[in-house]
Amino acid sequence: MTPEVGRNVDSPAPRSADVARLAGVSRKTVSRVLNNEPYVSEEARTRVLAAAEELGYRLNQAARTLASGRTGSIGVVALGTAGYGTASLLVHIERAVRDAGYALRVVNTPDGDPKGIAGAVESLLEQGVDGVVISEPIVEGDVGVRVDVPVLFLGAPPAFTASRTVTMDVGAHALARAATEHLLDLGHETVHHLAGPRRWYATKDRIEGWRAALAARGAHEPPVLNGDWSAASGHAVGRSLASDRSVTAIFAAGDEMAIGLIHALREAGRRVPEDISVVGFDGNPVFAYVSPPLTTVRQPFEAAAREGIRLLVHAIEKPGTDLPPASAPPVELVVRSSTAPPPAIRR
Repeated sequence: MTPEVGRNVDSPAPRSADVARLAGVSRKTVSRVLNNEPYVSEEARTRVLAAAEELGYRLNQAARTLASGRTGSIGVVALGTAGYGTASLLVHIERAVRDAGYALRVVNTPDGDPKGIAGAVESLLEQGVDGVVISEPIVEGDVGVRVDVPVLFLGAPPAFTASRTVTMDVGAHALARAATEHLLDLGHETVHHLAGPRRWYATKDRIEGWRAALAARGAHEPPVLNGDWSAASGHAVGRSLASDRSVTAIFAAGDEMAIGLIHALREAGRRVPEDISVVGFDGNPVFAYVSPPLTTVRQPFEAAAREGIRLLVHAIEKPGTDLPPASAPPVELVVRSSTAPPPAIRR
């Protein structure tokens, strides 16, 4: 009787030879699959992964490090906040890093302090990472750090010297333009803008997208109003705009600010969308269930993270080659009940 190939709690840890035997392939094929190397058929890859999972086999990280000269880890410098956008991007970065076969190390900057970036990067380098992701949105100038591993900058220009830098556009400009164009398409003569904090790169990108849409249509550009991403700041700006009867459309650079803005407008007797249309930014699914449900543009967190990590891993594993072309992040407008044609057109 042929013994069943498997493992119980008393068995020694499985080896790559056990995986090869169960999958019916060579040990070299097992190595190629588990190291995510090319030139392996999908059928063989599927068998190897299934066998490894059945046996509970894990690639020996120490052996992998000795063989490749790499640690198999990627570090992330992230803003120290639990805001929806920041947290969502970090979640998708973690998934993309794990799917690429790397471990993730995260260091948060205290309250988004740009001066904390240098210390965060130094901490990651001391841990021996193969690459670094900068998800910090308010870097100001060169932070005075030299990094000898590839660095991915998500939505921000490079802020220090590295062996190789990769900059990934997260699509804020295109999304802001789409939000503004939606309101102009409804017939509004212009669109007011509630922007984020002035120091943030995201604020600048969204302002530029809003301005580009107005300029393309020959629409008047109202003064920019700034909040701090919170609903309270949106509420404060809404109170100031409510008395201006010429305002019929507002693009808010964040969903939470949009909700605060709508609340202030309604308190002042201005109806949304009958008197004023409002569009948010981020795509937080919670705001599909407020009154009125918020029209917004959805940030492509998953697409940006996966594409950025794909390029970073290429820079890590193939340092002497050109980066592959990057795919543009998708633009998704989610139309709900907070937008409508202006009162004059409806009449």
